[in-house]
Amino acid sequence: MAPELVETREAVRSSECEDSELEKLESDLKPMAHKILDYRSTLPDQLKTTLLSVLDAQRPFLPQLNSTQEQNISGEESSSAPEDPETAKKLKLLNEKISSNCSAMPIVLKRMKDCIAKIEKLDSYNAAIIHPAFKRKKTG
Repeated sequence: MAPELVETREAVRSSECEDSELEKLESDLKPMAHKILDYRSTLPDQLKTTLLSVLDAQRPFLPQLNSTQEQNISGEESSSAPEDPETAKKLKLLNEKISSNCSAMPIVLKRMKDCIAKIEKLDSYNAAIIHPAFKRKKTG
């Protein structure tokens, strides 16, 4: 056989292989393109709803009750089920404690931030300043 004929056959085979690979890649590309279009249309909404649900879950529930609302709540409870005065008294005491705790929360948070700042300041000092009696002994 002539070497030219062998070279042309190899060239034809290689071009056929390239064509089949190209067709395979094109057929794989079409489903990927559809998936990308689908993700582009649905993903922003999914991210938005996920973010909103995470933010809602992290938001603390702090009811702002005033005296008229407390009277309405206690009136509704007494009309739905007969309750004794001791339970009503305990419920009112619980509501007062909750509201006082909520009002004291900013003060507690400020004190916590101050304490954390002091601890971080102490941590920033060199280890040479710490007395050896307060250092942990290495085991092992």
